[in-house]
Amino acid sequence: MMMNGANVDTGETDEGTLVRRRAGLINRRSFLLGSAAGVGALGLAGCVTSDGMSFAEASRVYGPVPDEKFPIPAVDVSKVDPKYYRKTVRYETKEAPGTIIVDPANYYVYRIEGDGSATRYGANVGRDGFRWSGDAYVGRKAEWATWTPPKEMIRRQPEAAKYAGGMPGGLDNPLGARTLYLYQNGAYTLYTIYASSDAESIGSGITSGCVGLLSQDMIHLYSRTPVKTKVIILPA
Repeated sequence: MMMNGANVDTGETDEGTLVRRRAGLINRRSFLLGSAAGVGALGLAGCVTSDGMSFAEASRVYGPVPDEKFPIPAVDVSKVDPKYYRKTVRYETKEAPGTIIVDPANYYVYRIEGDGSATRYGANVGRDGFRWSGDAYVGRKAEWATWTPPKEMIRRQPEAAKYAGGMPGGLDNPLGARTLYLYQNGAYTLYTIYASSDAESIGSGITSGCVGLLSQDMIHLYSRTPVKTKVIILPA
């Protein structure tokens, strides 16, 4: 899973899925699946979910972000399990406020707020065989980063070759609106926390080891995360 700079194997979707989704080579999941979720959502409107956020509130939190360089559309929150909506939760830890803790087994990312609380975000994580654990830190940050597929990926997925020179930032770029690059001992680990526009990916293992948050959640986390922030990846 070697990578150059910002690329798919740094944690976006696995190579085949990523290129197909972002380059528009295949459709998203079946219409029937989306329709069923949409019908179920009708019953949630105005109701409080088990995690405390109403469907209406989630629609506001994950609404469009028009003032971005590339305006971000609203999330179809009917396609996200309510337990993955952003939430302030109790979280006892000795880690300093600001620390990011990734819990891949449960598809959550926590930002420690202090006083026994944390902001919790739903996430997608590495698929089986690509999950990892350990301590890292944010070595650099980027808004609307360029994505460059690694040579290893191009060999496996020749259709990615057209991006060998880099894909500029934008809504179709796998890294999305914000990227946190994870480092250890001064070296880039090849993993990122990135912004995903795929609502259906939250709560699943689809990447090559990186961690994706919904764009609105990633913007929220990014704005509160300086370079050198400690990041802990828990065992899956």
